[in-house]
Order: sequence, then C-alpha cells, then structure tokens
Amino acid sequence: MTSPLELPGWRHVYSGKVRDLYIPEDAADAASADRMLVVASDRVSAFDHVLSPGIPGKGVLLTTLSLWWFDRLAGADGGRGIPNHLAATHVLGLGADGEANTADDLRSLIPDAVTGRAMVVKSLDMLPVECVVRGYLTGSGWAEYRVSGTVCGIALPAGLSNGDRLPEPIYTPAWKAPMGEHDENISYERTVELVGAERAAELRDLSLEIYERAARTAERHGVILADTKFEFGVDDEGVLTLADEVLTSDSSRYWDAAAWASRATPDERMASFDKQIVRDWLAANWDRQGEPPALPPEIVERTADRYRELLGRLTAV
Repeated sequence: MTSPLELPGWRHVYSGKVRDLYIPEDAADAASADRMLVVASDRVSAFDHVLSPGIPGKGVLLTTLSLWWFDRLAGADGGRGIPNHLAATHVLGLGADGEANTADDLRSLIPDAVTGRAMVVKSLDMLPVECVVRGYLTGSGWAEYRVSGTVCGIALPAGLSNGDRLPEPIYTPAWKAPMGEHDENISYERTVELVGAERAAELRDLSLEIYERAARTAERHGVILADTKFEFGVDDEGVLTLADEVLTSDSSRYWDAAAWASRATPDERMASFDKQIVRDWLAANWDRQGEPPALPPEIVERTADRYRELLGRLTAV
C-alpha cells in the first residue's frame, strides 16, 4: 500500500483498504476533531488483500456517486431529508464534467491533490452495526438459502432461485469488527444489545427506507439495486446520521435490469457494476496463498468501465 499523501491543513490518522482519513492539523486527536477529511483512493481490494494496480479514477467515481446519493436522500428524490455527515449544507448536483459540484465552503477545505475524491465530513459517534438490506437473493444469502431456506436466519419462501427478487426487502445487520477482524452477521436482537431497543429499531427502519427509495430511483434508470450496506453515526445532538460512503458500487450490488429480466444464466442476469470482474479473475488465477498476482490491464480497464457506466446511467437526466 502506498504511503498516504501529505495534505496542507490536514493530518493523516488512518488508512483502510481503500480510503484514508485525515483530521485538521490543529486537532489534538480524532476524538476531539470536529470534522474529518475522507479520501477515496484508487486502490481495489478482494479476498482481504489490496491488489495491484488500482483502478484509475475509482476514487473520483465512487466519491461522485456518494455525493449524488447524499443529495437524493437529502430530499432531491422527493422524499424526506435524511441527515448525512457532509460538512457542507448540501450538494449542488453534477457538473458538465460529471463530477459533483459542492458548496463553496466544502470545496475550499479540500486540498487540490484530492479534489474530486474527498469529502469533508462532520465527526460522529459511529455505531458498531453495519446495516445490510437485501432485496434480492444472491451471494452468501443464496448459499445459506440453498441449505436452510433462510438468509441470516430469516425464513424465506421455498422455490426461489439465485438472483430472484425477495417478497420484500429484508434487514440483515452485521457487527463491525475491529480492524484486522472479519465483520459477522448478527441477529436483530443482538443489535438491541449493542445499541438499545430504540436505536436498533431506528437503524432498521431507516435502512429499509433508504434502500426502498434508492431502489426506486435505480429502477427508473434501468438498474436494479440488489443489496447494499449502510453505516450510521450519532451527532452531538443525538441525531442518527448517515455516514461513510453510500450506495456506491463498492458497498452495493447493482445489476442491469434488462439483463436480469432476460432469465438467462445467473452470471448474465447478475453481472454487477462493481469489482466482480476482479474477484472472478482472481478466483480463477490465485489459490489465495501468499501475495495475489498483479491484475492484467484488461481486467483493470473493464472494471473501470463498469464503475463509469453505473455512474453515467444513474445520474443521467
């Protein structure tokens, strides 16, 4: 992994697999900082490894999509405004270059070196629950369903196939494990133990609302939102606030609606707008022993094309 950038006015405090976190250089520590700078890199990860090379432009594409969704969910889609962690009051939409036009006060805080792939956000007390919503049967849910007829312990009707739409979206939370450990699926009752009954219900209900609103928006653009995950924090006034990235192709499964309706093979029906191309190539060319091989240029470019296509389709007027 490359060393984090030195950014004027900001001090690096953390790097994840694909993002870097900074606090104002005059803040004593992350706990006392009133705002943070979240920088999305072009790094790509799979099977718990950061791969080489990265996907050119990925950081800009995912940040732009997050900002667009924060704007929709703040009320631009016609629904009620959902609080988010952006330090600016609002996002002004997409410019002619396809990048987000943000409020001047936000833009002025972002160093030139990371323009387009960074967000200035309010500091929050983050909750230890990853809020997963599934509208379709796929992935690990399909594997569990084939064995027990359930997904994360939730019973589903018999006779469903891989990729089928669920009778209604289901909420399947996970526990956000400490760095270096794996997240794990948990029951709703466990979320009550972690955050209390009132907050657990708020997380569930808000996650389902956001999913359903986003799924309707995606459908209008010929795209299916199969599943997604959200993270929330609490601000100084106790308000539950949508945080982190939102509804990107790194945190969600998006499918082409026409391909899904074709009833062709599962791979064709569920060709996703994300790094599945990378996962498939890696699974076929690496035994998960030692360091993973470098990604071929063709795989890198095909993955970048899928990210760009999703952004273009969702944000098209």
